[in-house]
Amino acid sequence: MRSMIQIDRLCKSFGEVKAVQALSFRVKEGELFAFLGVNGAGKSTTIHILCGQLAKDSGTVVIDGIDVERGMSSIKSKLGVVFQNSVLDAALSVYDNLRSRAALYGITGAAFEARLSELAQVLDFRDFLKRPVNKLSGGQRRRIDIARALLHHPRILILDEPTTGLDPQTRKLLWTVVSDLRRQEGMTVFLTTHYMEEAAEADYVVILDSGKIAAEGTPLTLKNTYTGDYVTLYGAREAAVRALGLPYEPIRDAFRLSVPNTAKATELILTHPDLFTDYEITKGKMDDVFLAVTGKELKGGTEK
Repeated sequence: MRSMIQIDRLCKSFGEVKAVQALSFRVKEGELFAFLGVNGAGKSTTIHILCGQLAKDSGTVVIDGIDVERGMSSIKSKLGVVFQNSVLDAALSVYDNLRSRAALYGITGAAFEARLSELAQVLDFRDFLKRPVNKLSGGQRRRIDIARALLHHPRILILDEPTTGLDPQTRKLLWTVVSDLRRQEGMTVFLTTHYMEEAAEADYVVILDSGKIAAEGTPLTLKNTYTGDYVTLYGAREAAVRALGLPYEPIRDAFRLSVPNTAKATELILTHPDLFTDYEITKGKMDDVFLAVTGKELKGGTEK
């Protein structure tokens, strides 16, 4: 599978602040790639360089085989970008916002109307096409941000914290649309998010800390490397749980034990069959991975 984004030893500083330090990674065609880090880790700096909005200091950035220094005009037609903050014109209607954006890609007349109809159906915004953007709710506005990014059938969709503050229904709709596009069109998705359940669905994850890669891999690899398993034990007496000699915490109607891996959980169950009559085994979560890697909790916000 070929690389749609290839970054090698990318560096960018702002005065004495080293925002990105010798950053190297690959994003494969058609994959959902999660790019994680606390505010100030270098995520937005990297995205702005990818989009041609910021010049790098050194290193190479190649998108779909084209170096950003020599072919940014060609690259822009391949990218769809949804920024943290909406870039829609608040005074214009939804229709006029999308029509003016489509015209930049040469999509006009009947071609625009056809594409608009497709997007309005899948993103469910037909009912407010004529409404000014400043009269939309946050969820409605986000749907239009996504539609704006998809007008020209981009090969790569960059989503910079796209679901922050959205209601569950709108979040589900947006991810359904993105999943369908990946499956139907082979679109590559580059995601930053502070919702770890979204990162857990990624094909590959890079965790940034202070402009450097602190960890990378598939969600399963990261969980196996940086977290253990948990066994939730129901109907047991605390004295019996304590006698196992493992870290545990009481939770409602149960006790949750921490074990290093699934093999240890299996050993416990086989050794104490009378105790383990009602239980669940779960792996650590991406929140646990992020905390173990960076020592920080991932929270929402606007990155400089």
